[in-house]
Amino acid sequence: MFRLKVNPRFAAPFARRPGAALLLALIQLPAWADTPATGDAQADTHLETVTVSARRREENAQDIPTPMTTLSGQALENQRLYRLQDLQQALPSVNIAYSQSRVSNIAVRGIGNNQVGEGLEGSTGLYIDNVYLSRPGMASFDLLDLDQIELLRGPQGTLFGKNTTAGVLNISTRAPTFTPERSLEVSGGEYGYAQTKGTVSGPLTDTLAGRVSFYRTRDDGYVDNQHDGRSFNGGEREGLRGQLLFQPDDDFSLRWITDYNQEKSTNGVLTLYGASDRFRQRATLIGANPDYARDGNVNIDSPQSLAVFQGGSSLEANWNLDGGYRLTSITAYRYWHFLPHNDADLTDQPAILDSGTEVTTRQYSQEIRLASPVGETFDYVLGAYLYRQDTGNRNFADYGPDADLFLTGVNRDIYNNVSTQTNGKVTTDSYALFAQGNWHLTDRLDLTAGIRGTYEEKTADVHRFDPTGGATLSTALQASRQAQMGGYQSGEFGLHSASPSGLLSLSYHLSDNLMTYASLAHGEKSGGINLAVPSSGMDSDSLVIGPERLNDAEVGFKSTWFDRSLLVNANLFWMGVNGYQASTRVITAASATPVTVLANAGTVRSRGAELDLTWLPVRGLTLNLNGSYNDTTYLSFKNAPCPGEVSTVNAAATCDLSGHAVVGASKWIANASGHYQWNLANGLQPYANLSYSYRSAAEGTLDNSALSKIDAYGLVNASTGVRFDVGDGQADVSLWVRNLTDKDYYLTASAVSNGAYSGSIGSPRTAGVTLRYDF
Repeated sequence: MFRLKVNPRFAAPFARRPGAALLLALIQLPAWADTPATGDAQADTHLETVTVSARRREENAQDIPTPMTTLSGQALENQRLYRLQDLQQALPSVNIAYSQSRVSNIAVRGIGNNQVGEGLEGSTGLYIDNVYLSRPGMASFDLLDLDQIELLRGPQGTLFGKNTTAGVLNISTRAPTFTPERSLEVSGGEYGYAQTKGTVSGPLTDTLAGRVSFYRTRDDGYVDNQHDGRSFNGGEREGLRGQLLFQPDDDFSLRWITDYNQEKSTNGVLTLYGASDRFRQRATLIGANPDYARDGNVNIDSPQSLAVFQGGSSLEANWNLDGGYRLTSITAYRYWHFLPHNDADLTDQPAILDSGTEVTTRQYSQEIRLASPVGETFDYVLGAYLYRQDTGNRNFADYGPDADLFLTGVNRDIYNNVSTQTNGKVTTDSYALFAQGNWHLTDRLDLTAGIRGTYEEKTADVHRFDPTGGATLSTALQASRQAQMGGYQSGEFGLHSASPSGLLSLSYHLSDNLMTYASLAHGEKSGGINLAVPSSGMDSDSLVIGPERLNDAEVGFKSTWFDRSLLVNANLFWMGVNGYQASTRVITAASATPVTVLANAGTVRSRGAELDLTWLPVRGLTLNLNGSYNDTTYLSFKNAPCPGEVSTVNAAATCDLSGHAVVGASKWIANASGHYQWNLANGLQPYANLSYSYRSAAEGTLDNSALSKIDAYGLVNASTGVRFDVGDGQADVSLWVRNLTDKDYYLTASAVSNGAYSGSIGSPRTAGVTLRYDF
């Protein structure tokens, strides 16, 4: 019998959390088998069947008339892709804008960038183990022990939760097994990188199995601070996931998953990326001399840190009923708490000492589905979905003695040494009924139709407290201070909407290995709420924006060739978006400082082509290539915010971005990878991995400023190692390097203040070693 023990220092933070005692107890899970885990070398050159749940039942991915890309857990481990922002290095048509967990967005086909506000969901649905996550930041932990990732492109609202107009990223973790599995892995590398992770799975009784996975990752950071020598974008992350699977017979299963993750880091530091003349002038006024070169360093004097605490639990039950029907129930709860501290002035002078947005989110969901038996002329899935989300945020800012000069250019003591706080809360209730059916017109011709009706309500409240601190002012200046940051109470306000989603698809199998398809789809997501104080002279109605509606047309094919050694899937698409939702920062005539505004940014069109290719040319060698061309353009956006270089002259100006590219949308994306493994005598299995990811230039911020454009870049990752038998198990020793060419690149940009733009720089070249033991 083997028992995995946890370091008390690692276990202590979890012991204080609900449900943690059971998780820690599960780590003592016994395993009785002596059979070692085996390597994943290809036995031949035939592609394995990939099973997915894209249509809420298990099917061959090649039989589903939807553009999709799948990544196995082993493929992710081969490329060492274990964080949300890394996934774009292996997926087509995906841009993940990441600075820190709150400032993160997933865009598919260029749709879904630049959305940060707590009252607004993303256009791409993110699911982990069939549970919808309202914010991408809720997945900003190490994605360990994964079974598979599925990227579905285009509207998927018919069967997937809510607000999935651009696509779905569906993540599945490995389930408990009745065959014992145990692994322990330790990695170390440059910049103080160290990671420990492990998994143990196996039977507890004849009908009950358990699985526990844990990780702890730390690094020192790679962004240097010129002011005092601190390093940023490093820290610690740790997490634990426990599962139970009850399966008394072939007709019923119950899977319970609970997890906890936390992060304490210096991520999200605002690296100066571009600066307008206004920012240069204001920086000079306060005696700052920032380095404007894009070298990835910073020069700040205030704290920079964030803490994230999150977790949740889900219960999935499946019944196989008489007649071949399958009933599924998924009940879930998740919470997320985010607390940052930022130096928002980007300088080493005391202008803005600390600022940020603390967020607490709790969400509850219940889904019930009924799937009809397959093999009939007509099969279907229907169900109901209930969702509630309670979110509160606290925007705070502590200004220093140079705040007035920096923010306004004139020292009137309005902002100097003042502290402000605004509390907001929003509650979302969503209800939906859905159905999707497949009519098998002939042995080769299928018609798929789906519909979903969603009703959603959002209620909100915003309260800004009177400012504290600062100098005593004259009546006129005090009135000016109150106008800029005085107390405000919105009272309850909100919105409600009914949103339909629909799908119509026709597919035809020209042969057993070649399918063509065409589809039309419509998706909607509800309106949004800006948890901020409205601009002077406006009421709470200005904080509400309308829904985002998307229409999509697809044609494509899925195929396998040469005795199932080559997979080629390709498609063309056209997407039109009305009322595209986005958040931006603008300066109005009534405000001396930037104001965060949510807006329906006109009409957007996205069109292009996508390719997925997998080839097994010889035994042991797997080659993957995927790519996309996305032309994502504003057809109409006449009242867009002006870039910093324009608003320097006229702060209240608006600009026409019609015909310009949408923020964050790279036209060209390509990802290639190769994995080769030898099978030698005495159980030796040497292997090598090489991958390359390219994305073309993109607009960095909603105003399309020349100062915030993200340059094109390509990344190379490589690893090599050997697996060999040791005792009753298998050892794996590997050397790896990420960003082999040490390419300077940025994941995202954002507008900050006074015409400045910050960027989130990607990781530099990092080499390391990993030791793993499966037994």
